[in-house]
Amino acid sequence: MRNRQSVKKIGKVFLVLFFLMILSDRAHAQGEGCEELSLRQAVDVAMENNPGLAAIRSRYNALATVPSQQSTLPDPVLSLGAVNLPTDTFNLDQENMTQMQIGISQKFPFPGKLGLKEESAQFEAEAALQQVDEARLTLIKNTRSTWWDIFYLQKNLEIIQSNQDLLRATVAAARAKYEVGKGLQQDVLLAQVELTKLMDRESTVTTALEKKKAALEVLLDRAVDNRCFTIADQSVSLNLPSILPLATLQEMSLSSRPGLLALERKTDASKSRIALARKEYYPDFTVGAAYGFRQDTADGLDRSDFASLRLSMNLPIWSNSKQDKAVAQRTSEALAAKRELHDFKNKVFSEISSEFSEFTNTSWQSELLHSSLIPQAEQTAAAMLKGYQVNKVDFLNVVRAQLALYSYKITYWYHLSNTFKALARLEAATGTDPLVYEENSNEQ
Repeated sequence: MRNRQSVKKIGKVFLVLFFLMILSDRAHAQGEGCEELSLRQAVDVAMENNPGLAAIRSRYNALATVPSQQSTLPDPVLSLGAVNLPTDTFNLDQENMTQMQIGISQKFPFPGKLGLKEESAQFEAEAALQQVDEARLTLIKNTRSTWWDIFYLQKNLEIIQSNQDLLRATVAAARAKYEVGKGLQQDVLLAQVELTKLMDRESTVTTALEKKKAALEVLLDRAVDNRCFTIADQSVSLNLPSILPLATLQEMSLSSRPGLLALERKTDASKSRIALARKEYYPDFTVGAAYGFRQDTADGLDRSDFASLRLSMNLPIWSNSKQDKAVAQRTSEALAAKRELHDFKNKVFSEISSEFSEFTNTSWQSELLHSSLIPQAEQTAAAMLKGYQVNKVDFLNVVRAQLALYSYKITYWYHLSNTFKALARLEAATGTDPLVYEENSNEQ
């Protein structure tokens, strides 16, 4: 009778263990009252609040006001003076040439200089605008990558907790068999060791998860105050998309990557500065007019006022040490800008190639795990468990099968999250949507 009750007890334990095996990938309940943050919400908040992006926008707004300043003539100069004033008496009517004078002068740069200054400043402003877009893409990339890191760590934690339940049931099953003399004590100890390892792993993953959440809070410009939020993992489609060919993406980047366009505008600005430096060989002109008021003589004789006109120009006679050097300087700067553009283009092509390979590889690995390895591992683990129940399989093989399934599931979510991170980086690298078709997303 006692043996029959023991057998029933073991059977119940294995029944519970079997259902835990089937449901081992279930999501554990999240903390009540926590905010759910979708991928789209995270990106929208970052775009609105991130101070780094706001700073770059402010820099563009400042540079956008420069072209009109550069194209405007210098301010005219108003002058007031006492001319030919005798120092012995300081009388205004003593000398015929004494006068109180008011004058105005205006400097006129050589034709073309103001236009080149405006053109150069306009190119710099356009480059700053492209840098705003470049910063926006970088922010979106970092936000998405961090979001997917949190997504993976949450899934990792859920699997660890599920496997803890599974191992606890396994420990109970091994203990039940040991109590009726059909199992070994080392089986119980082995299961307990693996359970302890999972608890240690849970602590490590929890710490990493909190760090990534804090990093996301910084990107969203929200106080890192242990804000309770979870990733809304149902807010995105996990279907792996198709992307355009590598050569197409690289070609698209030439006209869509803001960083490249910014450097092109800087190259154009450097060419304008070369032309402006060559204009410095020509003089600037200053035109002035003055009117002198004279006092009548002491005996009442009327004195006419004086009018003066003046035209002056600077003489660029030190061209060897000034204008020639300025042209050489601007030429070197233009060459540096051209090489920087070429170097950045190579880096963009390399980045696209690297992220294309990462996306292709991780998507293939995640698909292999999802369609083949995980179903096979589930079947193997279930078969091992049934075999152990009837004493046909060693307990160590049961534990190994469970741990293999645990490892495959975590690896699957790791590769899947890396696939979408690579997609985010690929979009930032090309500056446009790399998908073959418009992505159908059910984001909230």
